[in-house]
Amino acid sequence: MYDGQDALSLNYLEGLYQAYLQDANQVSEDWRRYFAGQATAPGVQAGPLDSAGAGPERWPAVDEVSAVRDELRLARLQERVDLLIRNYRARGHIAARIDPLGHRRPRPLELDPDYHGFSPDELDSPFSTRTLRGSNTQTLREVLQRLEESYCGAIGVQFMHIDDLEARDWLQRRLENSENRLRLTRDQQVRILTKLTDAVLFEEFVRRKYVGMKSFSLEGAETLIPLLDLAIGKLAALGVREIVMSMSHRGRLNVLANILGKSFQAIFREFEDVDAELFKNRGDVKYHLGFHNYFTTAGEREVHISLGFNPSHLEFVNPVTLGRCRGKQDRFGDSQRRVGTAILIHGDAAFAAEGIVQESLNLSQLPHYEVGGAIHVVVNNQIGFTTPPEEGRSCGYATDVAKMLQIPIFHVNGEDPEAVAQVVDLALDFRATFRRDVVIDMYCFRRWGHSEGDEPAFTQPRMYQAIEQRPTVRESYLNHLLQLGKVTRADADEIARLRQETLEHELSLARSDDYVHTPGTLESMWQGYLGQDERFVEDVPTGVDRDQLVQYLERLATVPDSFHLHQKLRRVMNQRRAIAAGTEPLDWAGAELLALASVAAEGYRVRLSGQDSQRGTFSHRHAVLHDTQDGHTFTPLQHIGPDQAPVEIINSPLSEAGVLGFEYGYSLVFPDALVIWEAQFGDFVNAAQVIVDQFVASAEDKWWHLSGLVMLLPHGFEGQGPEHSSARLERFLLLAAEDNMQIVMPSTPAQYFHVLRRQAVRRWRKPLVVLTPKSLLRHPAVISALDDCSQGRLQRVLPDPKQSGGKVARILMCSGKIYYELLEARNKRQRGDIALVRLEQFYPFPEAELAAVLKAYPEGTPVYWVQEEPENMGAWPFLRFRYGNNLLGKWAFQRISRPQSASPATGSSGAHRLEQQELIDQAMGEGA
Repeated sequence: MYDGQDALSLNYLEGLYQAYLQDANQVSEDWRRYFAGQATAPGVQAGPLDSAGAGPERWPAVDEVSAVRDELRLARLQERVDLLIRNYRARGHIAARIDPLGHRRPRPLELDPDYHGFSPDELDSPFSTRTLRGSNTQTLREVLQRLEESYCGAIGVQFMHIDDLEARDWLQRRLENSENRLRLTRDQQVRILTKLTDAVLFEEFVRRKYVGMKSFSLEGAETLIPLLDLAIGKLAALGVREIVMSMSHRGRLNVLANILGKSFQAIFREFEDVDAELFKNRGDVKYHLGFHNYFTTAGEREVHISLGFNPSHLEFVNPVTLGRCRGKQDRFGDSQRRVGTAILIHGDAAFAAEGIVQESLNLSQLPHYEVGGAIHVVVNNQIGFTTPPEEGRSCGYATDVAKMLQIPIFHVNGEDPEAVAQVVDLALDFRATFRRDVVIDMYCFRRWGHSEGDEPAFTQPRMYQAIEQRPTVRESYLNHLLQLGKVTRADADEIARLRQETLEHELSLARSDDYVHTPGTLESMWQGYLGQDERFVEDVPTGVDRDQLVQYLERLATVPDSFHLHQKLRRVMNQRRAIAAGTEPLDWAGAELLALASVAAEGYRVRLSGQDSQRGTFSHRHAVLHDTQDGHTFTPLQHIGPDQAPVEIINSPLSEAGVLGFEYGYSLVFPDALVIWEAQFGDFVNAAQVIVDQFVASAEDKWWHLSGLVMLLPHGFEGQGPEHSSARLERFLLLAAEDNMQIVMPSTPAQYFHVLRRQAVRRWRKPLVVLTPKSLLRHPAVISALDDCSQGRLQRVLPDPKQSGGKVARILMCSGKIYYELLEARNKRQRGDIALVRLEQFYPFPEAELAAVLKAYPEGTPVYWVQEEPENMGAWPFLRFRYGNNLLGKWAFQRISRPQSASPATGSSGAHRLEQQELIDQAMGEGA
């Protein structure tokens, strides 16, 4: 029997055989002798054409050769069957019936038997089906039927791009063994019908009661509600107890009501909008709001769900949600990432188009960002506002970006709830087994326009003609159950009647004069933390006992005896010991490490992430050490003491928006931690501006969210060009209002030490923006005594240490690096009549502290704000807006800076030096 291993080509052998039958003269002597049974085939040593066990003395006659030829032909057909099976696995999704509007992509030719050369007569021929379930032999017709059911029904699955053979085989078995269908009990079917009823009636009720008001209806995609219900139930059965969710505006109100359990009357009250006084200068539209609650599954398990607040920047909430999920896992000690998970609900157009999606997916398998596999649900409207897919993406599916991961992508017809149930069951089992993301792409449609007042037929007339003809998914599923005899029309009507009565009752309560607004509550870990104005919060001492600081330094300088330290880093370790011994002053890196060590020792978790942050962009931090022989790492900050909190110093991917969003989300779960994101250069925060604008700066005002996130942004004009100079201080100051954040530029190591510790130990939780130095990291004058860290607190304004208020011609007020250049120029030029005042905290603006420092100088003494940035950047626009030409009503106020510019800095180091010299000369009163 042919086993598929013959060394001879079937085509070649058949050609020779036909020539032998017709005219032996056309065949070479060697082949004539072979077919006569007198020799082996040329170039083949006793191959499979010899008679079994006969040995070389007897070779097959013509009829024996014919039999072998027939076996080889059957083998060739078997190869085609195997190829056909593989094509279904790889390409069957293209032929799947996933579009409820009936549009089908051209069926791939390689799925048709004709393409592979099968005749109609061969459809009933038996073939080996060892890779399919069932018997080892099936007819081609049976094979095709099974493959059609498994891969071309209401579900299309992309999984053959997965390199992991185990994962691919697992999916293959699950898909084919069940023919990609889940057998549901009657109770499960009735629950799906009930959830569809909830979804449909809610949307119809809102549209009827609030005509013309935006709600971003879920109609056309109501299966999202049973999908989430099934997913939460399945996750709970798999041991998940905490779910963090995010979604854009479409369907959010329905999810809030029918999944998270937000009261209908609270939602209706928001539509009524009769509590305007409560939301003056704050709040957000109702379809951006979040909520958290406990959900009881069909199996009577309880799961806590948090739906994150979301701006209209759609997908930018993804990394925030992932960060919250990771934070909750860490808080609960879920190191296996099994108790908590994330569900991210996307729109199709945004998922394909917004780069933050790729950034978020890239975090999936990174050890410091993984959450055990996020669940992505794409509500596929098949349109983006008015833009069809062919104008909105260059790929076949909206989800093609997810193929960057080794994960399956499930496309499913949203009007087949039982197919959706199968996808949920399969996807979540895959996630639980392989700890990877999964994508569910639910094809549906948008029954109305982008909002209820929009007319979609202006731009998609044919699409909306088809949509108008379609019943609700509840009605079509009900008809399916009626045909199966699983429910009666009376059963369904009773479910609808009860839901309708509930909605009417809740609306009457919402419109009642007795309605009492209940503000949202912070999650339990936030109890005791404050978010009001800074002036209502007491400062706390941030000094640490000197002996304790010495111990921390000694531990920071200690590595295991077996650790092979890089030769140059021995000097760094020796410097830390010298600081501890008091023979060297404290530098910037030492102050930072001391701050982190001290807060960790006091029980505050530390998480610092950024591009190359372990070593530090400027090779100054060296928080994580690498063994020179085998490369393993050692982090001294993790060995400060036996009872210390965890410390993570993380090299992040080359991403700003994604990683900043992740760390912001993490900070929402850890008020009792020091969560820090560091930009490689401060300018790089430009790439994360949406996260800053929509979350960091405004979340408390819009959503009552507090965060203690720290952003370290290296800043300073040193001739490195436009993109490596400015951290864009002006942008943060423009966003500063209502004490929404803290913006500081400390100028000494001790000041930096105190500002980091203040962020941890103070109960006031606001984001902190720190403009950190670059060249000052090793500047000989940028030092502090260890005693400066053992007492006191951050000084928001630093007075001139050498000017006590005598005869002063001018006061130069500045911040950061420029102070040291002004100080050097004053000393060189012996200008004792110039006072240097440092503004260390820009916001909340320390007006009282500044007034106390300036009080030492006569009123009327001119004050000049000196900055390296152009006039239209830096702090000057903020200060000028606040004080005009008169500082605090007592001192004439002017500016010294570079002239206005469209770009932060020159790219010429020579030009930079000229500009800087002119700036210093002008500050000294000697320039133009």
